[in-house]
Amino acid sequence: MQEGIAVEKKIKGYCVVPGIARGEVLTTSQPISFWGGVNPATGLINDPRHELFNRSVAGKVLVFPFGKGSSTGSLIILELARMNKAPAAIVNVRTEPILATGPIVCKHFYGKEIPIIFLDEKSFQMLQTGQHVTVNAAEGFIIIHN
Repeated sequence: MQEGIAVEKKIKGYCVVPGIARGEVLTTSQPISFWGGVNPATGLINDPRHELFNRSVAGKVLVFPFGKGSSTGSLIILELARMNKAPAAIVNVRTEPILATGPIVCKHFYGKEIPIIFLDEKSFQMLQTGQHVTVNAAEGFIIIHN
């Protein structure tokens, strides 16, 4: 590789909620419960048992294997969007319909896109905290920028 030449990696994914977002990756191997696990006023993970405790999801490409919890999690995502503390995008290995509901409704109520894409396990492991990516859920890919 020549010095000064940017190399990008493209990962194939599958659209859950369409949209395009750019941002810094925040990843965890643990599932996330938005209800009781994320403070909608601050965007901070507030579950002291979670490895991302006290980290902000605001504006991040939030990468976690799957969601957990009840339907109220969708309301927390809506409140995060209202407070401008929502993630820029969500990346999962498995996306439950209840998790997708918040971002789907968010576009209608607030005009804000929170794309969701899911990846196979191997591709999921390629995403690391601190990377800068573009998520194009509508076309089913993520670009990792170097």
